[in-house]
Amino acid sequence: MSNTKFKIGDKVEVLDENITGYVDDLVGETVIVITEDGFPLSYQADELLLKKEGIKVSNYEASMVKKEKDRPSKKRTSTPKPKQRNAPKMEVDLHVHQLIKSTRGMSKFDIVNLQLDTAKRQLEFAIQRRIQKIVFIHGVGEGILKEELGYLFRKYEGIDWYDADYQKYGMGATEVYICQSANS
Repeated sequence: MSNTKFKIGDKVEVLDENITGYVDDLVGETVIVITEDGFPLSYQADELLLKKEGIKVSNYEASMVKKEKDRPSKKRTSTPKPKQRNAPKMEVDLHVHQLIKSTRGMSKFDIVNLQLDTAKRQLEFAIQRRIQKIVFIHGVGEGILKEELGYLFRKYEGIDWYDADYQKYGMGATEVYICQSANS
């Protein structure tokens, strides 16, 4: 017998799909649903909503609630201490000839994706190791990689970035500062 909130015969709706049906069988946390078209489908109990008469909840509304629950809570960031501001930096050279031996057979799209994957991997490494400053050397070029790096950095909370030291790197580098609180 199952400990789910459903029982055989209940009308249910799938959270992320436009499917409704009736509970046909319960096997542990797996619920076998017979769709309105007569097809049997298996779902985990947390993927289903009990559809009660008089209560109208669309799949869109349910997915919005799920997204809201899945959204990480905002964490407080701390300001860097003067000693931390001048801490040694990690440098990542994203020039393609520094990443692979040959670009033969690679399109510009493939090259930029390789560079972005490398940047993401190094950024996540720095976050895990609590390294607060990274300089990504991307070169000047057409500015596509620099723009794509900006899109990547926007996906992370607590990250500030700006042009790196002109005297040392010229215009072809971006410095990233990772804000980390003392208790994270």
